[in-house]
Amino acid sequence: MTSTLPAVTAPKVPAQRRPVPATGSPGRATPPSRLRSSRSDLLLCGVLLVAILVVQGWNIADYPTLSDDEGTYLAQAWAVQEGKGLAHYTYWYDHPPLGWIQLAVLTWIPAMLSPESMTVGTMRAVMLLISGISAVLVYVLGRRLALPRWAAGLGMALFGLSPLSVVLQREIFLDNLAVMWTLLAFTLAASPSRHLWHHFGAGMAAATAVLTKETMLVVLPALFVTAWRHSHKDTRKFALTGAVTACALIGFSYPLFALLKGELLPGSGHVSLWDGVTYQMTRPGSGFILDQGSGSWGVLQSWLYYDRILPLGGLAGALLLLATWRWSVTARALAGPALAVAILAALALRPNGYLPAMYVIQALPFLALVLAGGVASVAHAVLRRGRSSTERPMAVRARYAIAAALALAACVYVVPRWYDGARTAVTTDANAPYEAASRWMADEVPDPARTRVLVDDAMWLDLVHAGYRPGLGVIWFYKADLDPAVTKTMPDGWRDIDYVVASPTVRRDAKDLPNVKAAIEHSAPVAVFGEGEDRIEIRKVDTETAGGAR
Repeated sequence: MTSTLPAVTAPKVPAQRRPVPATGSPGRATPPSRLRSSRSDLLLCGVLLVAILVVQGWNIADYPTLSDDEGTYLAQAWAVQEGKGLAHYTYWYDHPPLGWIQLAVLTWIPAMLSPESMTVGTMRAVMLLISGISAVLVYVLGRRLALPRWAAGLGMALFGLSPLSVVLQREIFLDNLAVMWTLLAFTLAASPSRHLWHHFGAGMAAATAVLTKETMLVVLPALFVTAWRHSHKDTRKFALTGAVTACALIGFSYPLFALLKGELLPGSGHVSLWDGVTYQMTRPGSGFILDQGSGSWGVLQSWLYYDRILPLGGLAGALLLLATWRWSVTARALAGPALAVAILAALALRPNGYLPAMYVIQALPFLALVLAGGVASVAHAVLRRGRSSTERPMAVRARYAIAAALALAACVYVVPRWYDGARTAVTTDANAPYEAASRWMADEVPDPARTRVLVDDAMWLDLVHAGYRPGLGVIWFYKADLDPAVTKTMPDGWRDIDYVVASPTVRRDAKDLPNVKAAIEHSAPVAVFGEGEDRIEIRKVDTETAGGAR
């Protein structure tokens, strides 16, 4: 008598955990479900990460020129660390404070160990951590969007090694932090395991990005497109509902914060979120980006000065992917990044919108991914892998020769231009005038604690560490006209100022600030560092006409 074992039925895999089917073209390898288990991916990503950190970190304190925005964010982070509130002056609702709260966390240990090192140039080093995380996320996202290994590596290299990225990702901008959180949101939304918590996490990361820099709000449609495409049809409604709900609940914490402080709506004696939003919506535009001579045209030219390949190539790639998404597997896989590029480009093309220089930072990872995806599509079209097993060897060799020739031509065009941009970034000392002016103010002024000086925020922390009184001794020059908490301590206006450190930013904006303009007009330079428009003048206000309370 023989016995047979009962048939065993394989357990049904829950819908949200089923592996994602291959979305690549025939012959294209499906990415591993866990990249940490792929030695090839880890090796390629690791090598590229080292290259990016070396290029971006070399000479990071000396190039590019320190900006007032960097100084503002770092000074606000310093105020959080010192328990002085959310900002070093009266906090108003310009940007949500989460961005510089993160900076305060990142710079907390260096500031604790060496307080005098809490300056813009030195603290740029913390941005390497942000750049490194973002670069790895670009690679992971590329693989999750079914790019072959070499194309994901190309996207990572485009993102981290473009001269435009090398310059802008070094700087202490909220946009760089927001991009990191946005990439995390896209990576979670494209998770191949399709866990529901991944979509909740994507919504939370997206809300964090928006609360870091509110302009990231515009790419949320592209994120939700990615989440839609990578969620299982059986759990799609729950996944997207969870992502949107998590994003909304965390995002609404900012207006709730303003409401609880009694600062949601305008009123006497306090700032308000409504006034901040109104200011952002009504601030003077910088003109049409394609109108030569406009401010936006100048910003565009500054981007193209560093790199034409990534912005123009990425934009062309995004438009091509959106135009062919119905019949192109690659276009459908990269629909989210392509849509993000299209949205950001459309906003930049507004007839009279305001276009800041750091705006392109938000587009860099998506430009890199769609450009790498476009290159992968061209390579696959040329090689035509898997189309015919009877093709003559001569034809196969010809296709590979064409692909090699195209790759060589691209390298010949790109490498010299990127080399020149990278060489400038790693060899130029653009901040020597700032450093010299800071040393002069620390060494030559006899009584810093009783001296009032107008500076831009790039130098504000330097002078705080040199012994000047924070806020009312060393004064961020805008506040001498725009902050009642400062102006009420200056009954004689410009006569209550001892020195003006006239950097390019101070000279440019003084025309709209009466106290600053008058202080410059009634002062004489006692030291000048640098030449031309980039020079920094230390000007002493005329002591015979200056006076008033100190």
